[in-house]
Formats: sequence, C-alpha cells, structure tokens
Amino acid sequence: MTSRKSQCYVYITLPGMTEAVTAGRFELDKDRRGMTVGRFVYGKSYLARHDAVEIDPIELRLAARSYQTTAMNGLFGALRDAAPDYWGRLIIDRHLARANVDELTYMLYSPDDRAGALGFGLGQAPPAPLRKFNRTLDLARLQQAADRLVADEDAANGPDAEQIERLLLLETSMGGARPKAVVEDKAGLWIAKFNKPQDRWNVARVEHAMLELAKLCGITAAESRVVTVGDRDVLLVKRFDRDKVKAGYTRARMVSAITLLRTDDSPLLRGRWNYVLLAEELRRVCAEPKKQAHELFRRMVFNALISNIDDHPRNHAAIARERDWKLSPAYDLTPATPVSEERRELAMSCGDFGRWANAGNFLSQSQRFLLSPEEAQALIAGMQKIVRKQWYKMLRGQGVSETDAGLLRSAFDYPGFSLTPT
Repeated sequence: MTSRKSQCYVYITLPGMTEAVTAGRFELDKDRRGMTVGRFVYGKSYLARHDAVEIDPIELRLAARSYQTTAMNGLFGALRDAAPDYWGRLIIDRHLARANVDELTYMLYSPDDRAGALGFGLGQAPPAPLRKFNRTLDLARLQQAADRLVADEDAANGPDAEQIERLLLLETSMGGARPKAVVEDKAGLWIAKFNKPQDRWNVARVEHAMLELAKLCGITAAESRVVTVGDRDVLLVKRFDRDKVKAGYTRARMVSAITLLRTDDSPLLRGRWNYVLLAEELRRVCAEPKKQAHELFRRMVFNALISNIDDHPRNHAAIARERDWKLSPAYDLTPATPVSEERRELAMSCGDFGRWANAGNFLSQSQRFLLSPEEAQALIAGMQKIVRKQWYKMLRGQGVSETDAGLLRSAFDYPGFSLTPT
C-alpha cells in the first residue's frame, strides 16, 4: 500500500530536433516504511519510434519495463541531473516563498531549458520550447539581482522581487552554488557566472584562465570569455549541451558522474567517488573508450597540478549529441590554496593511495585508464612542465592582477605532487 503518490511526465528532445516529445512517466510514492520510491516507465509510443534514444546509459536503458529506485529520495540519477542544484533551488525557494519544497516541485518549477535534453511537466504533451532568454545586455541587472540574493535572503520578497524572478528564474538548473544565469547572444547560449563581493580573488578571470590552461595541456575544455560590467567581471561559459540552429536549439543528453558512478552527492557516500571507477564506466558506455579514458586521466592530473580540490562528481559529465556518449568538455576548473605543501587531496579517489593528488598515486592505476606506465609517466611529465611554465603567464595574460596571481602561486605544481608515495 502506498500514499502521497505524485507524478509527472518526462519529455526529451531527440538528437537533431528542437521540439520535445514525451518519453515516459515518473512517479514518487511513499511506501509503508515511509521510504520514498521513484518509478519510471517509457511510453509505448516512444518505444515504438525509430529514433528513440535512452535517457541515460546506466539506470534508464531503453526497454519496455518499469524502473524503480529508492536512491536520492526516489530520483533516478539522470532526472536529478536535470533538476536544479543549490543556486536554482535558492531561486525557486524564494519564488515559492516556502521551505521544504519536494523534489518533484523543484523539477516542475525549474525552467524547461535546463541542462541536457530532458524536461518535466504535468501535461501528457510537452509544451513548446522556451524561446525567451536574458540577453548579454542584461548582465548588469543580472549581477545586481544576484548580489541582492546573496546578501539578503529576503531580497526576492521585496520591491524588486519581480525583476529578480524575471532575470534569474529563466534558467536555474545549471548546477553549482555560484550565482549564475543563462544569457543569449548571436553565437548561442552562455552561462553567466558572477563574482561575489567576498571572493578572495577575481574568480571569473581565474576560471577563464584555467580553462585556457587546460587546453594547453591537451584537455577538451568549455569555451569561455570574460566581459566587464561596470567595475565587475563576469565569466561567460558557452553551453556545450546546446547548438543553435535556424529553428531554435538542438540539445545533447547529459548525465553527471554522480549518475555514471551510481552514487550520491553526500560526502558520506563518497566511497564510489573514484576516478578509476569513472574511467571504467566511461569505457563501458562510450563509443571511444580509450580516448575517453585518456581524457579523464589528463583531467585528473590537471586538477592536481592546479589544486582544484572541488573536482566532485557533479563537476564531471557525459553528453550525447547523437546516440553515442562521451565526456563533456571540462568545466568548473578552479584552483585553491590549501596550506599543506606535502599532501593535497582531490574530491575523488585516484589510485592506490586514495585521494592524494600525487603523480605516483596516478601511476598506480594508470593501466585502468588504458595507459601503459611509460605513456602515463610521459603524459604527467608533459603536463607538469606546461603548468609550471605557463600558469603565471596565463593568469596575467587573461587579466588577473599581480596581487591575485601572487595569492594563487602556491596552488600550482605544489611540492607534494612529485613525492614518492609510501
């Protein structure tokens, strides 16, 4: 016997299309023990389509069956990936003016132009795709609205509530905790990431510099640029899950490493937060397993070389523009300045010595990334040389001040990276 059942339809924009179709139905139940149970079933008409694709390659493979989960409050990973994260939930909480919002409400209130190719609604037929976006010309107002929400939790209930909602609620589901919105220009859609007054350095310019430095290291990274609004810099990151076409936008399916690893966001469940396991999952689901495994190895090494200790599984993703899956471009590459010069830890395990951001630790499991020890050693040495020689030039070349570059000096190629593991 169940109670408090709620449900919605799940829509998907198929490869090459700009209009969504109904993929199936999702429902949440409370069982006798009070546990939340999620169930999903593909629609018969969707399964009958010649161009139907799976929602994700892990939990919701294309099949005529009922899927069930009790993980993440009854949410399948791919559905949770399409729901809002911290910043989006903050906006929705203010919009609804209430606490304890349930997961289904977050999914339904998040705008249809969320990350990936999925959408949610109460109607069996999907609504027309969203056509209205903030323009890059709105960045000054977006920055002001974001500042107000960061500084004052009641800002969205004040006299400027309507403007805040109109500017920010258009796109709330791109993930992460930093203030952001989606803006459009002639080239397409961009995620605008705003600096916060309490930031220790110019985060927008530093993150842009790290994306460019990653490219020098042979990593496929997201396209980005920095624009100055008044006396504030804003980072624009090109959305890699959208391609602009004459009829609108095509969409790529997208799942996070949380979904690929069958785990959760909580650090208490970080046993599967593991680069080696992620490499094996990518090898299993991607069309070019060796290429994807090598790419992931490079990203793991790069995160260590710049002390990006926020490399949690939501900061890795796989996308599928057509039927085949591959790693998305790298994003959210942000250095930190931990105190220890001997041992720094990434968010995910990376070898026999756990999360230690250390070359020997990476080499210990390099073969599971389809790299020989010699290949892995050469790759690490080459990337270390690039970061050591280029980090300062890249920061300064992208407009990071001398003061900020000095604050970040200890982040790059820290001494413990080259220690011999014992």
